[in-house]
Amino acid sequence: MITIAGAGLAGLACAYELAQRGAAVTVYERGETPGAGSVARFAGGMLAPWCERESAEAEVITLGSRAFGWWAKVTTVHRRGTLVVAPARDRAELTRFARRTSGNRGVDGAEIGALEPALAGRFAQGLFFEKEAHLDPRRALRDLSAKVQELGVEIRYGAPAPACVTLDCTGMAAPLPALRPVRGEMAILHCPEVEISRTLRLLHPRMPLYLVPRGDGHFMIGGTMIESSSDRAVTLRSLSELLSAAFALHPGFAEAGVVETGAGLRPAFPENLPRLTEQDGTLYLNGLYRHGFLLAPAMAQQAAEHLLPETSDEDHRERQTA
Repeated sequence: MITIAGAGLAGLACAYELAQRGAAVTVYERGETPGAGSVARFAGGMLAPWCERESAEAEVITLGSRAFGWWAKVTTVHRRGTLVVAPARDRAELTRFARRTSGNRGVDGAEIGALEPALAGRFAQGLFFEKEAHLDPRRALRDLSAKVQELGVEIRYGAPAPACVTLDCTGMAAPLPALRPVRGEMAILHCPEVEISRTLRLLHPRMPLYLVPRGDGHFMIGGTMIESSSDRAVTLRSLSELLSAAFALHPGFAEAGVVETGAGLRPAFPENLPRLTEQDGTLYLNGLYRHGFLLAPAMAQQAAEHLLPETSDEDHRERQTA
């Protein structure tokens, strides 16, 4: 029996990988729903390894390339790419972004309008990362929870984990000394007047923005990365900058309804890459930082291989295709 503390993104992903390898798994979660206490519920849900390379290590591309197919077996993945734009005054930011990334091609104003008609005439240049994708984080967590239970995993909601578990996936609650919190803030807007079908990134020297469509006229906007342990509500400054950036993307967002705001503490190690750590008889998977949905599949596979070394890759593939 393998026991896991935390039914957030990392815990559920590990349960999925372990159950596929034939393990009996029990997951303990203090909250009452999948990801209830997880920062993943505030995530953008972007599967964007090439964009993330702008500020992340090369491992993000290597590990993140597994995410597309993995998530497609679990939930709906929208493979429409990422469109990166910048106001004319910040064109140098676009050049810098292109230089630090790969997997993109330059697009002019006409192609931007063809990709996203709502942006026609608004931006003269951009970058298109055609292979990237996005998903709805909360739906993905629900779907992943259902998948692991179909595989026989027991999830005990409203139940603190025992003092000793096989695998700890509790984020900032884990007793790992090198872990630090990085605060992220977001808002969900309802604006059916603006139709956007793919992830947009607006480059700005002070605070780059990403906007991810959620369907039915809903959009998630985010972009803050604050070295802070404060878990208070979204600050006025951050919210003002997020909303101003959304308005810069399209003036129609001035009429958007603010459906929800949220803030969460992302667990990160000094190099901003996730780790598997053994401590006092427990294996810890932690430090997903801002790359949770992108890197969780690869890290969960590594955790499963560590805990079940006798399970060969061939055995795993046979179970997946059975």
